[in-house]
Amino acid sequence: MIRLAVSSGFVAAIIVVIVIDLFAVFFGLSFLRTRREQRAQAQLASGGIVTEGVPDAPKPVSRRDFFRSSLLVSLTVFGVQFGAGTIAFLWPNLKGGFGSVIAAGNVSEIKSEINSTEQPFYVGAGRFYLVPYEGKSTGDVNYEAEGLAADGVMPLYQRCVHLGCRVPFCQSSQWFECPCHGSKYNEAGEYQLGPAPRGMDRFKLEIDGSGNVLVDTSVVILGPPRGTDTINEPPQGSFCVASG
Repeated sequence: MIRLAVSSGFVAAIIVVIVIDLFAVFFGLSFLRTRREQRAQAQLASGGIVTEGVPDAPKPVSRRDFFRSSLLVSLTVFGVQFGAGTIAFLWPNLKGGFGSVIAAGNVSEIKSEINSTEQPFYVGAGRFYLVPYEGKSTGDVNYEAEGLAADGVMPLYQRCVHLGCRVPFCQSSQWFECPCHGSKYNEAGEYQLGPAPRGMDRFKLEIDGSGNVLVDTSVVILGPPRGTDTINEPPQGSFCVASG
């Protein structure tokens, strides 16, 4: 589904570029045809003989022709730049970067590294953390049922939901703590302290038959509301960021 959406967007961008380029070509051909007809009419009016393929003597360029040529060149340059920019913008998605499905690694190896380092597994290409999760659903919050957690891991978007700063993980408190304005989240990314309006946003994931964790970063799932606490985990030590 995600690959289909990316491909459809890419095809749409290519179609737009082709339309712009065709418009520029047709405009140029129309300009050349009009120019040729004007030369022919000028020769007939002066009693000359119209000849095709014979170079004319250089003539002064009128202001109207100058502006018309400038417009043609501008449209052509714009079409090329727009096409190149669109392809460059879509290229990271086609290569598996943020905005596509990210293969984070084998789930057993990820959980082993989390246990040995006592901190989340960070995936820079997808801008997310993989955290251990064995919590229980509460109220309307059920991460497993929503496809946000599976086989003991859950992805969290690295961005703070307050003003968008990257939220690092504090080794001593075992919470996520935003260095910008002091918002704090537990290991499951659920709101605990600070000005953040909700818990950390997250992504959906799947674990294939080989145990590979596939995280879909094309859609950001809004974090749980304040008051959600499915792991009941107080800070394990001192905070890395002072509370305001």
